[in-house]
Amino acid sequence: MRFEGYVIVSDDGMLADAQNVMPAALKFEGDKRFFTAALDRAALIVHGRNSHEDQPNSPGRKRIVLTRRVAGVEPDPSNPNALLWNPARAPFEAACARAGVTSGTIAIIGGPSVFDMFMDRYDTFWLSVAPRVRLPGGEPCFPGVGPRTPQQVLGLHGMKPGEAAMLDPADGVSVTPWRRS
Repeated sequence: MRFEGYVIVSDDGMLADAQNVMPAALKFEGDKRFFTAALDRAALIVHGRNSHEDQPNSPGRKRIVLTRRVAGVEPDPSNPNALLWNPARAPFEAACARAGVTSGTIAIIGGPSVFDMFMDRYDTFWLSVAPRVRLPGGEPCFPGVGPRTPQQVLGLHGMKPGEAAMLDPADGVSVTPWRRS
């Protein structure tokens, strides 16, 4: 299995505003196209119960939703393509096996504690940055962001930046692949 993380952040490293909501100011068409294409290729999507991608293809994507409200791994009663997983009660591999996923790309899409849980497993972390957006008091993308930048946190976990690609030139939004060195 290949682990890839995906997030778009403000210039100050936030993925949501002070109300813990991803604001319209952090949504860009080029990033949305990049993200959608990546999720369409993924064998499995992993996220917390407050994160989602809210796209037309979302209901058809196989996913694992982290929650402490279940005993281990259980079907999601609201989505036949989703499993609920309590990482304190079952290993990730058990959740993958229950989902029927033994190979392919695992797309980790957040939130902060979910990103952190996989930090030492990522093959690539795709960090999109919106340099003209600031979200004071917002939700940092990773634990440790605030005193550090998202780039510094990825570097502390042995990842190195690749070449950035421009996603939305008018707004300066780019994505950089951070790969394990």
